[in-house]
Amino acid sequence: MKAEQICIGSLVLGLYLLAPCQRIAAEPPQQCRRLVMEGKVDSGHTWSQSFGQGWVFKLLPIKPGDQGYSGWDLAVDRSGGAGFPDALLLATPPYESINQREVGTTFGVRAQDAIGWNPRSFRFITDPSAFRKAQKLYFKLRGKPNAKRNDRNPKVEVDEVKRSDELKVISKDLMGISTHASVGQFRIVDARLTPGTANALPYAQNWALQQRNTPHTIAATTSPTPYGKLEAIRFEITLWLPAEWKSPKTLQSAPSPCQ
Repeated sequence: MKAEQICIGSLVLGLYLLAPCQRIAAEPPQQCRRLVMEGKVDSGHTWSQSFGQGWVFKLLPIKPGDQGYSGWDLAVDRSGGAGFPDALLLATPPYESINQREVGTTFGVRAQDAIGWNPRSFRFITDPSAFRKAQKLYFKLRGKPNAKRNDRNPKVEVDEVKRSDELKVISKDLMGISTHASVGQFRIVDARLTPGTANALPYAQNWALQQRNTPHTIAATTSPTPYGKLEAIRFEITLWLPAEWKSPKTLQSAPSPCQ
């Protein structure tokens, strides 16, 4: 059995806190059920597909807002709708920051950068009870902010320390759920877009270079914008589910080592 170096971390308000690395024995890969879904979606529209046991994968359009955003959020929800946050968001931090689950022109990412960030990986919860627990933990994590700092007020300092300790416990619990979540991959196989005219931001420059590796066509426009627009995408979603997973017969699935 081969030893691997593992760094264990926790999440507090979207930020990872890394503990010292440890040498532990690597376990042999477990068996999963590999399921593949394909789809196409146009700007402003939703795509959804049930993949078994009461779960639905969705692409939800990002609201344009004042900045004219375009694109989609990847989401995993219960068939009847379980509300925000969804099971993919909960298991794929950081929260409220640039993230692999958001395929769009937010956070300064241009349309051509968004297709260059390809493929994308994510995690998602498939245990309904773990999902409900994670939702409750998320709302505790995103609760009321700390009181305004006042060095002359000992009570405020005590409250800040107490809140910080609570956040560490909550983030540890959330990370524990995420660690045992299933793994997925989202790959854009074709796209139609209007490129943005702005320069690529430093963290997006590699995606800008990789855009040529994703098949795409350029949509004609008379009104170019700094970040452009994702007009439509065709995609492939691969999920590594528990080995005993029962999926619809219309979907492709087969035994596979877990990722």
